[in-house]
Amino acid sequence: MLATAVLIAMVLVILALVLNIWRVVIGPDTTDRILALDTLYINSIALLVLLGIHMTSAAYFEAALLIAMIGFIGTTALCKYLLRGDIIE
Repeated sequence: MLATAVLIAMVLVILALVLNIWRVVIGPDTTDRILALDTLYINSIALLVLLGIHMTSAAYFEAALLIAMIGFIGTTALCKYLLRGDIIE
């Protein structure tokens, strides 16, 4: 039962990833693209966690943690650049 639920969740997260990529490419505004990119990071973390559960491997959880840290720093830098025009003051 758990294997079936994980596979269904993986398909839904992959669908969410595709929709996020569509929003990044088509997004009408820069802020929409930044939010879609942030959501893309979150969905990729969810996919890695589900893959780690499916494969019973702890390496995927470490990769998800690394993507979470890089995603937070990237989103913060993009928002700061959008507001001020410069990342480092």
